[in-house]
Amino acid sequence: MYALLFSDADLSVTQISSLFVLWSLTGILLEVPSGALADAVSRRLLLWTGPLLTAAGFALWVLAPSYWTFALGFVLWGAKGAFGSGALEALVYEDLAHLDAADSYARVMGRARAASLAGVMTATALAGPALAVGGYGLVGAASVAACVLTAGVALGLPEHRGAGAGGEGDGGGAGWWGALRAGVAEARGDRAVRGALLLVPAVTAVWGALDEYTPLLVREAGAGDAEVPWWLLVIWVGATVGSLLAGAVRGVGAGGLAGLLAGAGLALAAGTALPPHGLPLPAGITLVALAFCAFQLTTVLADARLQASVRRPSRATVTSLAGAATELTTVAVYATYGLLAPQTSHGTTFALFATPYVLTALAMRKRRRGSHHYGPCRHDRRDDTTPD
Repeated sequence: MYALLFSDADLSVTQISSLFVLWSLTGILLEVPSGALADAVSRRLLLWTGPLLTAAGFALWVLAPSYWTFALGFVLWGAKGAFGSGALEALVYEDLAHLDAADSYARVMGRARAASLAGVMTATALAGPALAVGGYGLVGAASVAACVLTAGVALGLPEHRGAGAGGEGDGGGAGWWGALRAGVAEARGDRAVRGALLLVPAVTAVWGALDEYTPLLVREAGAGDAEVPWWLLVIWVGATVGSLLAGAVRGVGAGGLAGLLAGAGLALAAGTALPPHGLPLPAGITLVALAFCAFQLTTVLADARLQASVRRPSRATVTSLAGAATELTTVAVYATYGLLAPQTSHGTTFALFATPYVLTALAMRKRRRGSHHYGPCRHDRRDDTTPD
């Protein structure tokens, strides 16, 4: 509900977009250093401290709402995101590898993200009644409590470090700087890792940014504030289904991924043609939900391909590089959205942002045909879905 909180605090769309840009910039600055820190010390440490930072930010928003407290809250939230990005994926993958179950990574992460989305949907369903009963104060208090609970769960996660670790962490022998250099060297020097790394922002960034504007999209289409969470619930049901499908389709090739991205882009463009001049609200939101289903599915698959491609110890650092590339792209989306939406509408702006997915799908199919024409290289045989 925070986009509505900002709007009700008299912030313009441009100001709201600037907050989202600040959020992403914080993540960009801290993403790779925190990934190297996770490789050098404890990934679990970063996973339980991060949510406490977000809790502090949410408390500020409801206690002293203003542009500058919103900005500080996003800095804290951005730090939390950077702490978890890379650290979580590395911890899960290496604990599965410790159990000789690394092939289950896509299925496990798909289910975990589905559980996370189920939590989001539960909160979304409760947000309307909570807002009606206790206003933003009650919604904010519940959000702080959820962050504290998240920190407690993270504190109880197991952690087994991979082979080649120096001391307790993968980068422990050479420290933070050594972990950072090793991760950057692998991303630069290994074509398969580099291609898998670039696939992550190509799939994730645009729809991840558009998600922040979905409440404004739904309200623009005519839904009342108390109805907005219910329509958002429909969208996140789609995303949850996408997470659950990841294990079943983890072996999909480049053609399949390209088809998913193209279909998702077209569904997004069609679905955001909402009232008063487009589709009825139920039909439009259903198409958006289908698009988010495909986006979430390809996001999990792209992450799994990146983890499978990493062969050296600094796994969290490499994953954080993908996260930083995603955040950089996200900033561009936020900035562009802030320029476009005031001149057109939220629906039109969403539809325009479907274009990058269609273009990415076409590029993937073109590269796949080119690879077949010239013959596979060593890395193409290992994974033909990662663009270089």
